[in-house]
Amino acid sequence: MPTVFLRAALLLTTLTLLAAPPAMALSPTAAPLRLDMPLPPGPQVKVGKLANGLTYYIQKNVKPAQKLELRLVVKAGSILEDEDQQGLAHFTEHMAFNGSTNFRKHELVSWLQSIGVKFGADLNAYTSFDETVYTLPIPTSRKEDVDKGFLVLQDWAGGLSMVDADIDKERDIVLEELRLGKGAGDRMNKVLMPKIFNGSRYAQRLPIGQEDVIRHFKPEALRRFYRDWYRPDLMAVMVVGDLDPVEAERLVRKHFSGLKNPARERVREYAPIPPRLDTEALVVLDREAGGNGVLIRYPVTPVLEKGTLRDYRNQLVDILFSNMLNARLQELAQLPNPPFMGAGSTLGKLTPRYKAYSASATVGAAGAEPALAAMVMENERARRFGFSAAELDRAKKNLLRLYERAWNEREKTDSGVYVAEYTRNFLQGESIPGIAAEYQYVADLVPGLSLQEMNAYARRTIPADSGKLVIYTGSNKTDAPVPTGPQLLAYVDAAKKADIAPREEKALGSKLLAEAPVAGTIVAESIDPTLGLTRLTLSNGVKVILKPTDFRNDQVMLSASRYGGQALFDDKDIFNARYANSIVATMGMGAYSPLEVQKVLAGKAASVNVGLSGYHDVVSGASGASDIETMFQMLWLKFNGVRRDEDLYTSFIGKQVEAARNRLTEPSELFGDTIAATLYNNSPRAPRAVRPEDFRQVSLDRSIAIYRERFSSARGLTFILVGSFDVKAIKPLIATYLASLPTPELAIAFRDVGVRPVLGVVKKEVRRGTEAKSTVSLTFTGTADYSEMEQVRMQALIEVMNIRIIDILREKMTLIYGGGMSGTLARIPYPHYAIGVSLPTGPDNVDKVIAALFAEIDRIKTVGPEQADLDKVKRNWLQGYKKSMRENGYWLGRLQATLTDGTDPASILTFEQEIAKLSAADVKTAAGRYFNAGNYVQVVLNPEKTVADAADEVPAESKAGGRD
Repeated sequence: MPTVFLRAALLLTTLTLLAAPPAMALSPTAAPLRLDMPLPPGPQVKVGKLANGLTYYIQKNVKPAQKLELRLVVKAGSILEDEDQQGLAHFTEHMAFNGSTNFRKHELVSWLQSIGVKFGADLNAYTSFDETVYTLPIPTSRKEDVDKGFLVLQDWAGGLSMVDADIDKERDIVLEELRLGKGAGDRMNKVLMPKIFNGSRYAQRLPIGQEDVIRHFKPEALRRFYRDWYRPDLMAVMVVGDLDPVEAERLVRKHFSGLKNPARERVREYAPIPPRLDTEALVVLDREAGGNGVLIRYPVTPVLEKGTLRDYRNQLVDILFSNMLNARLQELAQLPNPPFMGAGSTLGKLTPRYKAYSASATVGAAGAEPALAAMVMENERARRFGFSAAELDRAKKNLLRLYERAWNEREKTDSGVYVAEYTRNFLQGESIPGIAAEYQYVADLVPGLSLQEMNAYARRTIPADSGKLVIYTGSNKTDAPVPTGPQLLAYVDAAKKADIAPREEKALGSKLLAEAPVAGTIVAESIDPTLGLTRLTLSNGVKVILKPTDFRNDQVMLSASRYGGQALFDDKDIFNARYANSIVATMGMGAYSPLEVQKVLAGKAASVNVGLSGYHDVVSGASGASDIETMFQMLWLKFNGVRRDEDLYTSFIGKQVEAARNRLTEPSELFGDTIAATLYNNSPRAPRAVRPEDFRQVSLDRSIAIYRERFSSARGLTFILVGSFDVKAIKPLIATYLASLPTPELAIAFRDVGVRPVLGVVKKEVRRGTEAKSTVSLTFTGTADYSEMEQVRMQALIEVMNIRIIDILREKMTLIYGGGMSGTLARIPYPHYAIGVSLPTGPDNVDKVIAALFAEIDRIKTVGPEQADLDKVKRNWLQGYKKSMRENGYWLGRLQATLTDGTDPASILTFEQEIAKLSAADVKTAAGRYFNAGNYVQVVLNPEKTVADAADEVPAESKAGGRD
């Protein structure tokens, strides 16, 4: 896709796009655009190249302030590995943190932590088929930190030590990462990849590599990969953030001009993917697969983009096409007996240089036949008859609103968004003309995209007769009929030959509400100048807190909460209470189903969610700055009647039953279920895995009744609004929609139903799964005195322990790849805490991992944390705090928490002072309080068979059927 903004258009989960946008801020250009014109980088970024061939991207961006995003991007990944190097592209990435010219082993991570950069969350890297990317965010408050950050990138690019002893020690960590990825998906992929990539080299070079190679490769093979492919002509450095561009370019030249390309360069080639000429079907089964699915992969074709405006326009066409077709598939998924649980079709990139049209679906209880038939017939319907003018109009409105929001946020977009865009430019040739140019292009191009052109595009894009790959994946322990390869092909052929009629477009209204409700009034108002808050009391008793900000230009966020929740209802109603939110939401609002709501409000950015948590009734919402009224209308409808739709209810329950059945085949699901059941002594209210039979307890009418019991009244709610709005302008909307909410009498209290963790030391083992992989879970629980500062002390303890887990269990003992500790301190329904630890490892290392963890726990309880470790935590928190103070979501969450917990909202301003007081002695005391060696639950997941027994099994089954 040409930019991050276009890519976002395909991910509608990140944005609910819902009514017509306001007029575009830009008018069409006077002169017609030339479609053959190239799209050079925009003025927002400087793109240059050093004499040695290294490319650099520099952009000044002050969101977040005093932060710099650095990237080293290398056009080298697993596809370039020799036979004796399979997995060594990824291994090289690991070695970047194991010593270099200017940083001794472990020194790099420790230094970065000391300046507030968190390992994993901030500092990271990844290796793929064609690239390796290193991520390094650096605070810019101290010049020496910026200089040293560039030195880190310099060492990654050309100064890795690659000491034999360090290489040998890292093998175990990489093998643990490989172990972590094992399971049904990995086993099935080994069968699928050769077919997906049409026998290409890509199928033979999965980035994680070959276990035997990782165990036994000679260090020189790793050094050879580094010498051959980590070279300046295959590298780019991205510098985006709060740094003067002149200084940034000076640092790039200083640190990277000295890199040299090898005297004898190996040719950097991109592996070809041969065309598929025949049609083939493949069935791949695994008993641990967490669901069944079908995929139709049409021919793979080369990407021929030239970086022109024509390419940009073509991709706008592709986005509109994909969104219209997927909206149709979404409608099918909501039928009373849907052909699939969910489906999608798109034209997407398989690799940087190849693309393919594909359609996929999650199979429901009826199996593969109806899913394949529905996808093929919907593709055929679009190919033969095209789309309607109404469908195209809605898709255009959504796309225009998306670009409008990107334009509105042009000066308040995070640096990470830009640097990701430039990474794609370097690796894939994505155009980067900048949002100002793109917004203009969209204003000029989108209105002119005709229905005739879109329908012609559909005919070209959806192949009528071509070789294709039809795949079924799933568990061989399922109630759904498992097809053979020839049956899959027969299903596709029958669907193509079926009688297909044009799609009928249902006429809908243009508004959610036919008329506005009778407005209430604002009866009291006060100002909090310290926090910038306006507090309102409405005529119906509802309260409102307003926090206008300039953090974003096109974002408004809403929240409300009161005591109530699922715990108010008896055990016999637990599933009705648990699913009341989802059931009511799945039936829509007002006169419309959820999909009809999206159609009626095409082009608006607004969403509202209302429901029951454990002990609270909660409301959340979000909108663009021009869509606040739409958000309020949606909220008003949530409190004024429920749309009852038996068909949508039947569809929802059917999909939930099938999803529950699928999940129970996964070892991790049984493991989590056992942890919850053990911890809460099999309480019916324990957060265990849902089972298919649980839905027999769910009733449409009882779920609606529970929802209405709590959400026919807004009594006791305080709505918090944070974001880009004017207080004076929003007041009439508040009077109309919030002051008119019904507020009949309602019990506002939580009920303590007596759910408590077990006492004492409880240990259990779960044997599930065929792979030689284990997971250690420990949960410490107990009562606690709740306060904001006590929460800080407990979180500091957890963060320090996570540093120790990485330093000792991973780096020193090489027992794990990932994992860690997390925890909560809560006041409701009684003051209590829970700290959980999850550590994936090998079966042979379980006892070592447990012993090592308890040794670290004992150490922090007896001697406390290292001051250096605590300082790392505090520095990271303070940097996060400074960034968060300029984010709407942070303010919304903190203000909501002060209402829920009864704490002082002004504490948001004193966080730095409170953190400064936090001492090593505080953390040591917290360790003694929360790590009670006489009260914890330990559950270990081990494979169900020994490694030797599992080796005798064939884990994945494949059945093929083809036709020339």
